[in-house]
Amino acid sequence: MTTVLSTRWRWRSSNVIPGFGITFGFTLFYLSLVVLIPLACLGWRAASLGGADLASLGSDPRVLSALATSFWTAFAAAAVNVVFGLIVAWVMVRYRFPGRRLLDAAVDLPFALPTAVAGIALTAIYAPNGWIGQFLQPYGLRIAYTPLGIVIALVFIGLPFVVRTVQPVMEELNRDVEEAAATLGASRLQTLFRVVLPSLAPALLTGFALSLGRGVGEYGSVIFIAGNIPYVSEIAPLLIVMRLEEYNYAAATAIGSIMLSLSFLVLLLINLIQAWSRRRFGHVL
Repeated sequence: MTTVLSTRWRWRSSNVIPGFGITFGFTLFYLSLVVLIPLACLGWRAASLGGADLASLGSDPRVLSALATSFWTAFAAAAVNVVFGLIVAWVMVRYRFPGRRLLDAAVDLPFALPTAVAGIALTAIYAPNGWIGQFLQPYGLRIAYTPLGIVIALVFIGLPFVVRTVQPVMEELNRDVEEAAATLGASRLQTLFRVVLPSLAPALLTGFALSLGRGVGEYGSVIFIAGNIPYVSEIAPLLIVMRLEEYNYAAATAIGSIMLSLSFLVLLLINLIQAWSRRRFGHVL
C-alpha cells in the first residue's frame, strides 16, 4: 500500500504549472498533431506500395548507396563536431579575451544563415577553382563534389548544436572537483579524462545526437557541394526530392520511411547510451 501511494505521489507531484490532467492531455494532443500523425501518414502512404515493392525499393543499390552516404557523412560530421564543439565551448567558458562575445554570437550563425546560402558559400570556397580548392587541385585533392565536401557542410551546420548543448553544462561544472583531483596528485590529463569528460558525457552525447539528426536530413547546404553523383556523393534527401518531381509520391514516402526508421533506431541507441552515462557518471556532477 505504501509503495502504491508513493508511486502515485511521484506521478502526480506538485509543479509550477498546475493541472496535471490538462497539461498532460495538451502535451499528448500537441505531440500527436505535430509529430505522431504526420509520421503515421508517412508510414501509411509508404505501406500503399505493398510489401514486395517496398522491399524492392529498399534493396535498390542506388537507394542503399544514398542512405549509406547520408548516414556515414552525418555520423562523421557529428563526431568531428563533438571534438571541436567541446574545444570551442571550453574556450568560451573558461577563458576571457577580447572579442569573446563576438565569437559567441558567431557560433549561432549557421542557425540564422539559410542552408542554401551556406552550401553556395562552401562550394565557392572548396570548388576546384575556389579560394581554397584551387590550392588543393594541383595535388589531386578535391573537397567539393565528393563525400568529404558533404562532411564539411554538415560540420558547418551541426557545430552550434554541440556547442550550445555543452556550454551551459560546462558553466555549471563544479571547479572544486578539479581542484580536489589536483590536490590528490592527478595530472591535467587525468583530471580531464577522469573528471571533466565523464561529467560532460551526457551533454556531449546529446549534442552528437542533435548534430547527427540534423545532418541525416540536411538538403540545402549539401546539394551544392556534393555534386550529386550517383553511388558517390548522392544523398537520400535528394532522391526523395527527385521522386517527388516525378510525381512518384509513394516511392518518395517509402524512402522517407526507411530514413525515419533508421534514424529512430540510431537515436534510440544514442539515448540508451546517454541514459547509461548519466547513471554511470551522474555522481561526478
